[in-house]
Amino acid sequence: MLSLEKYMHIKTLLPMTALVLLSAFDSADKMAPHIPMITAEDVKTHITFLADDALEGRDTGSAGYDQAADYVKQQFEALGLKPGANGSYFQDVPLRSYKATEDGAKMVLHGSHWARDLEFKKDFIPGASLSQKEASAKGQLVFVGYGIDAPEIGHSDYEGLDVEGKIVLALSGAPAQFQSEERAYYSSSKADTAEAHGAAGLITLFTAASEKRFNFERIAKGFGRSRMTWVNADGSSKDDDSSLQVGAVLSPEMASQIFVGAQKSYEDIRAEAETGMPKGFPLSYAVELSTSSAHERTQSKNVVAVLEGSDPELKNEYVVLSAHLDHVGVGRAIDGDTIYNGALDNAAGISTMIEVARAFKKSGRAPKRSIIFLAVTAEEKGLVGSDFFAHNPTVSKSSIVANVNLDMPLILYDFADVIAFGADRSALGPLVEKAASQLDVKLSPDPLPEQSLFVRSDHYRFVQQGIPSVFLVTGFNAVGEDGKGGEIFKNFLSTHYHKPSDDLELPIDFEAGAKFAKLNYLIAEQIANAETRPQWNDGDFFGSKYAK
Repeated sequence: MLSLEKYMHIKTLLPMTALVLLSAFDSADKMAPHIPMITAEDVKTHITFLADDALEGRDTGSAGYDQAADYVKQQFEALGLKPGANGSYFQDVPLRSYKATEDGAKMVLHGSHWARDLEFKKDFIPGASLSQKEASAKGQLVFVGYGIDAPEIGHSDYEGLDVEGKIVLALSGAPAQFQSEERAYYSSSKADTAEAHGAAGLITLFTAASEKRFNFERIAKGFGRSRMTWVNADGSSKDDDSSLQVGAVLSPEMASQIFVGAQKSYEDIRAEAETGMPKGFPLSYAVELSTSSAHERTQSKNVVAVLEGSDPELKNEYVVLSAHLDHVGVGRAIDGDTIYNGALDNAAGISTMIEVARAFKKSGRAPKRSIIFLAVTAEEKGLVGSDFFAHNPTVSKSSIVANVNLDMPLILYDFADVIAFGADRSALGPLVEKAASQLDVKLSPDPLPEQSLFVRSDHYRFVQQGIPSVFLVTGFNAVGEDGKGGEIFKNFLSTHYHKPSDDLELPIDFEAGAKFAKLNYLIAEQIANAETRPQWNDGDFFGSKYAK
């Protein structure tokens, strides 16, 4: 869902005055679940504070982010939640910032008896190297289709191709025939796949579908934007030893020229990719690609709090509710506005988490399992804060039974359905469906598989550690108006996502925000009170790949 000084007084929220107990489905402990009294006003209070211009977009490591972290910490502290990071509410996250720089960015196309320098930002855009300030590679070009190895379905784009020491050209995305969440996985793992086959570099080509979402011009405008990785105590990163350190994106015009005289034209490949899986083949050109990157050590912090469970044994198991606190900070002016407030992405998710915590405390019904409330940093830099926590949890990793992630709920309409990413992959599915039924909310399949949303939010870092996870977004149907939500959702992505206009001027439906918080409370309650910890479904793709 990949980024100061006005609010100096933090409002103390009034305690909820009542809880409405409703008869509903039986839970594992025979206690009837209840729907908490979460108010639109309380949801609004948090979003208003976190999305204010004073916090300057909550960029990772900034003063605005630290102020937001202090706010969340004070909310947890006021609720009586225990510090969740070795006696502190803050888990320090050591970081390395890295970004591509124009100096040293070079791509040379080599024919049999000639060489041609390509033009930066017109023909190509280089990527940043995570660990090397200067990186280069030279090799023959090989087109590898989508650049995917999918042994689970007997598919490999590398079959029959020799790419050792060569530079591969791969289409962005993944075939439409792939299941939505598996499609997202394969779309995001191409560099690892290329490295595993011995490639020296990876160049990405646009498909017609991907160009509609994220085109060459947009990438050029964002050139030089920082990404981050977490580092160990000695400053090293888990990815420093990668043998593939160079990458780039080609403009469609340059891609067309490179495929002139090849087995297929670039235009034919794009047309085939609309419905099929183009096969790879070697090209007659070689490429020399050089990149330069700026690195900087920095740090930020996750906010961690714990609600202790009531069962003498099960309280030593944990359900993690996560939401990212950061956004993208201050950036390029759009309509005169430079502050990227992130009201829905993700002040709305943090607000949801705080109100779920409040509902548990006010219910007087401590769940059997303990619940960790986790506000993570650097999500916009590559899901970094959640990855750090997932690798370095503040409790034993084996004691974490599930993750429920809260990211960018589009509370702009009274939603009638939700998309529950990951729910049908484990025993979480029936629990989510049961909870949603309490609010007459339906579950719908992913309507935007091409967006690869499953790998773009913090729950995925828990999935990669073998922990069953679920991530909810509002669906495409509004109450009484099928399809209205889809229009609003798509308009937000095209008009407001990662732009200054994701701010408090949006027509936010805070009642819908309260409803979304109630739903996530009911989900967390179901998981925390279940008789057994959630298990991956037999043969599940992600369970088989990551669960130990």
